[in-house]
Amino acid sequence: MSRSPEQEREREQEAGLSSIGRKAGRGLGWSLLGTLVTKIGSLAMGLVLARLLAPADFGLYAIALAASQFVMHINDAGIIAATVQWRGKLEDMAPTAAVLAVSFSTAVYGIFWVIAPAFARLAGNEAATPVVRLLTVIILVDGLTAVRSGALLRRFEQDKLTKANMVGFVANAALAIPLAAAGAGAYSFATGQVAASVVTGVLVFLAARLPVRIAVDREIAARLLRFGLPLAGSLGIESVLVNADYVIVGDALGPVALGYYLLAFNVSSWVPGLVGTAVRYVSVAGFSRLAENDPESLDLGVRRTVPLLVAGVLPAAVLMCTLAHEIVVFLYGAKWAPAADALRFLAVLMVVRMFVSFAFDILTSVGATKWTVWVNLGWAVALVAALLAGTRMDGIRGTAIGHAVVAVLVALPLTAWALNRAGVRLRPVLPGLVRPLCGAALAALVITMIAAVSAPLTGDLPVVELSVAGSAGLLVYILVVVPMSRIRQLTTRVVRLI
Repeated sequence: MSRSPEQEREREQEAGLSSIGRKAGRGLGWSLLGTLVTKIGSLAMGLVLARLLAPADFGLYAIALAASQFVMHINDAGIIAATVQWRGKLEDMAPTAAVLAVSFSTAVYGIFWVIAPAFARLAGNEAATPVVRLLTVIILVDGLTAVRSGALLRRFEQDKLTKANMVGFVANAALAIPLAAAGAGAYSFATGQVAASVVTGVLVFLAARLPVRIAVDREIAARLLRFGLPLAGSLGIESVLVNADYVIVGDALGPVALGYYLLAFNVSSWVPGLVGTAVRYVSVAGFSRLAENDPESLDLGVRRTVPLLVAGVLPAAVLMCTLAHEIVVFLYGAKWAPAADALRFLAVLMVVRMFVSFAFDILTSVGATKWTVWVNLGWAVALVAALLAGTRMDGIRGTAIGHAVVAVLVALPLTAWALNRAGVRLRPVLPGLVRPLCGAALAALVITMIAAVSAPLTGDLPVVELSVAGSAGLLVYILVVVPMSRIRQLTTRVVRLI
């Protein structure tokens, strides 16, 4: 029986999606493995450092971290993403792209070296100046390796990036922990990060297998800048979104409160750091190839992946919202308990950040980087005012509430608007979000009720409340979100293995 043209086109879309999906799936597997290993290692190292260092040391490092994250967002002028998204031969654009990336990163580092004292004063502690200057060295390495990193992502060779990052993490831990034990304070963080960047950069440079050539093609440079500069501007504004709270808290409340807030923010970033980082290693490349083949294939990919992303993030957000105190005290000790007040609301921000980041990857893949600028600009304008008001009214808890309110009421609508303007349809995605949202609401209710009942009986032991209430909530979530047919299939497989 012959197929109609519509059926044939649908079959081709499915075949193209399957081929790219296999490559992306392999890359995602490696990315998840590498990110999981490094995040678990980072968590373990953070637990050690939290016991070796004081909250004030974390506060100093938070100021330097804010500076480094800002410059990391803008320093390569969007060259990594441009390399991944490039329509044409990579070898033609690589020399020009490499020159642009190195030039921008060097210029940005020079500027930040000069303004580091003013930035540290703005954040409330000029003593952070040398730490800022040391930690921002990583942008020079990033500029040298930008095209090579983009090439590996473009080819879905995430295994090589993963291995390089793992080796870099080992270098980080090997320096940071002994330095902290020796009393180096915030310098232990910065030195370890720089060492990791250098080691990872060398391995990435060698693994990319691109010839070292220096050349500038004006036409290619213009194409790269038209794509990359709006993206770099958007990411620069995004870094304000991520780091403005550090500056505001440090200036208004001092380094100790900033240390508590940094710890809460780090905990809320576990899932974006693990799942989000792994997904971003493949999403731009995957969606770029889909958009290059057929816009309808892109719509199909979006409809399938967005609900999966949301379903994977919500359980962690529910646990952080309902059991924030237990998580912080169990992992870091009672002295860090004030961080829990902020963590509850930063969990809401975590979910929104994951969705917006994924949406930006979609916009980047279709070349619509200008819309990311408008989303981040609107978000930043609303956020700074909310953070200033929230911090003054309710300390770090108010800061986190300001983040959550603006994320839900401003960032989400702006992102939906941008996707619509870029021609990406969201309406077909909505039915797939019903189960995860209902499951999250029921899980939160169950956890809250069980925690309230069990606390008097267990003597308020964090590990018991996490185990009992958390497990019950996750079970409810799974029963609501996962189709019963899939649960029966998994159960049958487990029984057969036993």
